[in-house]
Amino acid sequence: MSMAAHSREIAELLRELSTNAGTGLSSDEARRRLERYGPNELREKPRPSFFQMLLAQFNNFLIILLIVASVISAVLGELTDAGMIMAIVILNSVLGVVQESKAEAAMAALKKMAAPNARVIRDASIQDVPSRELVPGDVVLLEAGNYVPADLRLAEAVNLKVEEAALTGESVPVEKSESGALGENIPIGDRVNSAFMSTVVSYGRGKGIVTGTGMETQIGDIAEMIQSFEDEATPLQRKLEDLGKTLGIACLAICAIVFGIGLMRGEELLYMFMVAVSLAIAAVPEGLPAIVTICLALGMQRMIRRHALLRKLPAVETLGSCTAICSDKTGTLTQNEMTVVKLYTNGCVVEVAGRGYQPVGGFTMGGRPVEVASDPTLSFLLAGSTLCNDAQLENHAKGKNGSSEAPLPPSKDGQSWRMVGDPTEGALVVVSAKAGLWKDQAETRQPRLAEIPFDSDRKRMTTIHANPDRAGGYTAFVKGAPDILVGLCSAAYRDGQVVSLDEKGRAEILAANESMSNEALRVLAVAYRPLDELPTKPTPETLEKELVFVGLLGMIDPARHEVKDAVRICKQAGIKPVMITGDYKNTAVAIARELGILSDGGSRVLTGADLDKMPEHEFAKRVEGVDVYARVSPAHKVKIVEALKERGHVVAMTGDGVNDAPALKRANIGVAMGITGTDVAKETADMVLTDDNFASIVSAVEEGRVIYSNIRKFVFFLLSCNVGEILIVFIAMLAGLPVPLAPVQLLWLNLLTDGLPALALGMEKGDPDIMDRAPRPATESIINREMLIGIVVQSIAMTVATLAAMLISLSRDPDNIRMAQTMAFTTLVGSELVRAYAARSERFSVFSQGLFSNKYMAGATFISCLLLLGPLYIPGLQELFEVIPPAPSDWLMVLPLIFVPFTAAEITKQVLRRMDVRRRKEASVKMGASA
Repeated sequence: MSMAAHSREIAELLRELSTNAGTGLSSDEARRRLERYGPNELREKPRPSFFQMLLAQFNNFLIILLIVASVISAVLGELTDAGMIMAIVILNSVLGVVQESKAEAAMAALKKMAAPNARVIRDASIQDVPSRELVPGDVVLLEAGNYVPADLRLAEAVNLKVEEAALTGESVPVEKSESGALGENIPIGDRVNSAFMSTVVSYGRGKGIVTGTGMETQIGDIAEMIQSFEDEATPLQRKLEDLGKTLGIACLAICAIVFGIGLMRGEELLYMFMVAVSLAIAAVPEGLPAIVTICLALGMQRMIRRHALLRKLPAVETLGSCTAICSDKTGTLTQNEMTVVKLYTNGCVVEVAGRGYQPVGGFTMGGRPVEVASDPTLSFLLAGSTLCNDAQLENHAKGKNGSSEAPLPPSKDGQSWRMVGDPTEGALVVVSAKAGLWKDQAETRQPRLAEIPFDSDRKRMTTIHANPDRAGGYTAFVKGAPDILVGLCSAAYRDGQVVSLDEKGRAEILAANESMSNEALRVLAVAYRPLDELPTKPTPETLEKELVFVGLLGMIDPARHEVKDAVRICKQAGIKPVMITGDYKNTAVAIARELGILSDGGSRVLTGADLDKMPEHEFAKRVEGVDVYARVSPAHKVKIVEALKERGHVVAMTGDGVNDAPALKRANIGVAMGITGTDVAKETADMVLTDDNFASIVSAVEEGRVIYSNIRKFVFFLLSCNVGEILIVFIAMLAGLPVPLAPVQLLWLNLLTDGLPALALGMEKGDPDIMDRAPRPATESIINREMLIGIVVQSIAMTVATLAAMLISLSRDPDNIRMAQTMAFTTLVGSELVRAYAARSERFSVFSQGLFSNKYMAGATFISCLLLLGPLYIPGLQELFEVIPPAPSDWLMVLPLIFVPFTAAEITKQVLRRMDVRRRKEASVKMGASA
């Protein structure tokens, strides 16, 4: 149907789809159609099956080598060894599939949550629904910044322009209209009465009827012809994969040396081949990428619970090194519930009571009540502010617009009413409703006939309405920034009369504006222009001049109470919080001081005008000392990001509009608003805040640090285990000792230590001082100096403990090599499980964390202990694993050795911690001396 919708009249299409452009579909009908047509999404390539994923696990050089070793063993009659090796290979592969399935499921859930919403009319009210739930016949509302969520036949278009480059290659936005039927074979690029899925609304607003969803759209036709690209590994995953390859080559080289030394000593060829291959499998951290993926995915899900949705995995790594957060004020630092508290008309200030979106509150002047209906200028101000307005106040309990009917009484929690649209415009609708002027009532009396939408350059909006008081006349209402609007006015509306506006009058208005701004109020001005005829194509140049000033409206958006603590945490974490707002300087300074962002004087504040006059090299020098930017446009955000990055900062930048996209893209971490953000901003950003709250950014940074810290923990744990295993076998061979670990023991060891304990380390909650440290350098390697020291210490400690157990056993019974190997195996596995607790923090003692505070580690250790004790004491497994059950006296010898690596780890942490404190003190002394 979507292919021919452009060639039909809108009335015919509505009849065919059984829908109504004014009321939309009912929820029940939409549900039935969703079952019939399916979700509005492109068909994805099927995920690999369990067996396909299992086969993929065998596409690994080392695994293939192990299978070859198993086959050789079987051919030579060593069926037990061959069977054990294959059993372990299969078990390892199944675990790999389970890990990948969990990671895949977690990422699929994240993608589903990241799906954009569409604004539709259903049940005669405006609703936000997930785009995937759109069905043919739905009525969709479009505005600048929205992605078109499905193929639409336009029923209404007001200055509507759509970027269709993604579909047609057209380089400039296409002007759309609700024109009648077009030719059936007209090219897609010329279908001006239609909008297509995945294109972007760049200007104006419109309303469209869904005619095609999912694969039945124009973009769906293209999707049929192409295959999806394979997902790319993140930079962190590639870095770890390269690390694994480097270690793998080194391990293989050492294994080859071990193999050669064994042959020179007269060991059997097959036995030494099995030892070398098993050692290679145990030494190479082949499970590292899977564990990293799971850790990232689980961490991202934890972020969702803290109201931060990460759309791109690399952002997790970047968050850990963030050094500056540039945040919008409105809705992010504040509550985004604008409330008009002051009006200025006739040279007087009127106070307005009430808060939030409840249309309840009175008007007073000098403490005396004001009757709005008896004041023509005040009434006209409220009428103009609610008519030149796209917001809607809805009675949430009934799901309808506020009207002259008796409204429901407000509930105690303030949830009876909700605002649909921009919060600033919503405040104007609410203050008018407080005076008994409901928006739908005003629009019925003075319907909107044309408009010039708001844009960030003009900083104003104009709507044209019929004038019921003058036959054949019209009124253009203009709403916008006072400093700009006053300059366009040549007269003022006073006591119901139009009077000339001179310089003194302008100065009085601007003084009132400044007075309100000094009280941290956001101020809008309303003006109008009488028209004798309706313009055929209204433009700012022809319409927005010779205006009549009506009044000012001052509103406040109170700071979020949790943001002050978040700002404090930012500063102690070495992160620079920066406020960026389009509000006046005085308003910005007041809020910034209240939140603790601005602690100094005005020298730490710049305006957009200051930025325009300042050369880039000078701004780059000053940017470090600026905390607040006021009266800036979206274009200034890019300049701020560039300057901070030039100073070495890793920058997170928030944004919600289409024009914010360049700054979000240029920042190291683009953060879009989930509630007020446009689809373009959300698609461009790395992270979406589901509650539009600055505190959630700080929580996400903390979670990012925790995730990166956990990745470091299990990388350290795995590498020190693997290096220790190589050292044990290598040194034993060089010293002329028997091979300390049998091949099957090496393989079982790999399964015990590279699996559950390493994954449990990825579930740590993080160190208590993780937000007290300076951000890590973005260029710092995962294996830094401290980790390298830890790996060396741990590898040596494990080697000493394991070989000591072996030597003590040999000293008791020199001919019982199997018992010596059993003692070495038991000591090594036990020491790795115990020291996993020490690896839970790079800085803090395990005793200060609490032994059982990580329930996953407790569970992993318990299961791994069972998997260790099973081969030791189950008769059928003893022969397979080439072990002898340890006697109680053997355990008395082994237990102290098991704790050697753990003790060494705890001592190393204390030494490194003291070194770090000493370095900080020295750095502080140097900074004081230089100051």
